Amino acid sequence: MSKVLVIGDSHLPFEKEGYLEFCISVKKKWKCDRVVHIGDLVDNHSISYHEHDPNGMSPSDEMAMTDDRLQGWFKAFPKVQLCRGNHDSLVDRKTRTSGLPERCMKPFREIWNLPKGWVDDWEFEIDGVLYKHGLGCSGKRPHALEAIREGQSVVIGHAHSILAMEYIFTSKDQKFGMSVGCGIDRRKYAFRYGKDMKFKPAIGCGVVLDGEVAIVERMKL
Repeated sequence: MSKVLVIGDSHLPFEKEGYLEFCISVKKKWKCDRVVHIGDLVDNHSISYHEHDPNGMSPSDEMAMTDDRLQGWFKAFPKVQLCRGNHDSLVDRKTRTSGLPERCMKPFREIWNLPKGWVDDWEFEIDGVLYKHGLGCSGKRPHALEAIREGQSVVIGHAHSILAMEYIFTSKDQKFGMSVGCGIDRRKYAFRYGKDMKFKPAIGCGVVLDGEVAIVERMKL
């Protein structure tokens, strides 16, 4: 059984200042022996399908800054199970939009030079708990609805404004759903789309103990 630290969407290089240190402190506090990043490790704003900031960085400059930011995460967390998110997949999606065959695509881990201790996949199961990015999950309680849909405990990210945990009890079993918030800086131009949204990013992460207890940790701002 494991003590799992779950890092929220970081969207490098547009992460909240101090978020890395916050995640390190939560790992130490709970003595976590495994680390999951819930997805959207990188933002890829410059190649997004949405409107780009005309004053923003070029793709090359953004990738260079992201490479620099990644070094701190690689050093702090030598072993990570990374759930690929929709922003992580933008390079693949852009390549297909351009009509290029799969042989022209570099694997995600090669693009970002992920260290050997970082394993990337769409989802992971640890101690009976399913960890996935959460693309397609929506509503006020996406974590709970996804746990019901999957029929097991689930941890998701993707919904930046939700940092919450909920137990679901049935006549046959009990499970939980947890949304781990994110680690983004909403003042950065990459998130200008959310300036008029009522609910702002919930900066935090999660911890799962032995597949049974889920805890949300809020970063004090």
